[in-house]
Amino acid sequence: MVQSQEVESLTIGGLAAAGGVGVETIRFYQRNGLIQTPTREKGVRRYGREDVRRLRFIRQAQTAGFTLAEIRELLALDASEDRSRARELAKGRIEALDAKILELQRARDSLRRLADECAEGSTGRCPILTSFDL
Repeated sequence: MVQSQEVESLTIGGLAAAGGVGVETIRFYQRNGLIQTPTREKGVRRYGREDVRRLRFIRQAQTAGFTLAEIRELLALDASEDRSRARELAKGRIEALDAKILELQRARDSLRRLADECAEGSTGRCPILTSFDL
C-alpha cells in the first residue's frame, strides 16, 4: 500500500501500483477522459490522492460491469451528487447482471444435461460434441 504522504506526489508508475493496474491502463484511462493528465513538474507528471481515489473508483465500477461510458457518467455524477441518476444506472446494471446470470444458469443446466447423456459406456456420438456441430 502507498504511504499517505507519498500519495501526494506519485509518478504514473506509482499511481498504477496504488491502483493495482499497469501504466498502459492509466494512459488508456487518460485517453478516454477518465483520468486527467497532469502537467509536468521538472519533466515528470505527478499524481495525487484524488487520482488514486478516481482510479480505484474506475476499477471497482468496471468490476461491477459498468462500461467506460457509464463510468464517465458516474464520475460526472459524483461531482454533481445526482443520486437519482446514479441509482438509475445501478438498477440498469443489476438488470443486466440478472439477465447474464439467467443466461449462464441455462447454459450450465444444458451442459449438465448433455454431460449426463454422454455417460461413460454409452455408444454412438457424444451428445456434447454433437451439440457443438455446425
